[in-house]
Amino acid sequence: MGAAGLTCSSFEMCSKGNTGIELNLDNIPTREKDMSAYEIMLSESQERMLMVLKPGSESEAQKIFKKWELDFAVVGEITNTGRMILLQENEIVADLPIDPLAEASPEYDRPWLPSIKKNILAPNKLNSQSWRDSLKKMVCSPDLASRRWIWEQYDHMVMGDTVQRPGGDAAIIRIHNSNRGLAMTTDCTPRYVNADPLEGGKQAVAEACRNLSAVGARPLAITDNLNFGNPEKPEIMGQLVQAIQGIGEACKVLDCPVVSGNVSLYNETDGKSILPTPAIGAIGIIDSLDQTTSSFFKAENEDIVLLGDNNNYKTGWVGQSLYARVVHKIEDGAPPPVDLNHEKAMGAAVRKLIKDSTVTSCHDVADGGLLITVLEMALSANIGFELSIPEPISLSWLFGEDQGRYIITCKKETTKTVIQYFKDIELSAQLIGQTGGDKVQINGDQCISLEILNTLHEDWLPTYMAA
Repeated sequence: MGAAGLTCSSFEMCSKGNTGIELNLDNIPTREKDMSAYEIMLSESQERMLMVLKPGSESEAQKIFKKWELDFAVVGEITNTGRMILLQENEIVADLPIDPLAEASPEYDRPWLPSIKKNILAPNKLNSQSWRDSLKKMVCSPDLASRRWIWEQYDHMVMGDTVQRPGGDAAIIRIHNSNRGLAMTTDCTPRYVNADPLEGGKQAVAEACRNLSAVGARPLAITDNLNFGNPEKPEIMGQLVQAIQGIGEACKVLDCPVVSGNVSLYNETDGKSILPTPAIGAIGIIDSLDQTTSSFFKAENEDIVLLGDNNNYKTGWVGQSLYARVVHKIEDGAPPPVDLNHEKAMGAAVRKLIKDSTVTSCHDVADGGLLITVLEMALSANIGFELSIPEPISLSWLFGEDQGRYIITCKKETTKTVIQYFKDIELSAQLIGQTGGDKVQINGDQCISLEILNTLHEDWLPTYMAA
């Protein structure tokens, strides 16, 4: 229930035609006594919702709310009068036609400017540094540092139905008293949206769906939280318009509808806007909790396979990447493009591998690129790894943020099966390394202790908060 409270919520639930609604205001829980009908209908008290129940199911719904010590009240019914009728103390205090009011709702068409397309940032614009120094700088950056300090401070095991704990691609919650589950995630990359709102909007949805697929969940729907600056400025309105267009394109191709959302505008300080942040929350279904996986390594001497990369160990997309920003202090270039059809095909293929128990772990490639993704899988398990890739080592390939990719691990006897399966469906799968040891190595001659990287990764946020 949002702006204008119960009034707008009631109108929104009535379609045009003869659909109407009758409310008894005496049944509505209120915080104060003797509130007028006007006050009750326009109050914007938070954490309230209206729902339409099937006739006869009221007591069942009430039991659920009572269990959680929440207010519940039957306050009215849907009618065929085409009118909103409000009753208070057995008197009609309002009798309004629905259609004329719905038709009078304002539609804004503010002036807006399309964002100026940025040029692609070439990897040769970045100064050469070793992969080891780059990795150490990135693993303790604010964007990539461990969030453990946060999630250890709240109860994430309510009722014992938390299947996958914080730190992975998506949370998994058991549907109570069953072997089915729901996977949930939130995602957005504001720097992408700022550089190209259309592509950034597509990417936010694509990555949220990728997070769900990485745990074996079939994406069902999303909710969006559109956070922008002042829409009266044409460039900010342009961000909003194009980001919504991108979200819409992604939802159609990925078959993941927007079922709810909210908007927060005018987010500025001293005239300076926040980065455009259309945060996406996504939910997916897992038919059997026996057919899921997590993002951390499970054992030593398993193969590491990169899925969905067609660059063949060459250059990667560094525009708007954390590698460019953290290591080279460059915030420039176009964000990585999103191929929605490729995302859809990759998601389906990854979910099949997980369902068939072919993989032992899975993690989507996102902020920080491929090397950060593999490192996160290693740190969570305290198992090292070695990558074996062609020389010379391409740092833009290791840290580039090309979209639609996953890292999986699998037992050696199944690796050929995975690669052949991806070849058969015309997608890319490459064996790039193996798990084991207590170090991070590339091509056998350069390494970093996993302990050192773990300390950098875990210590940044607690140290920052203590200061």
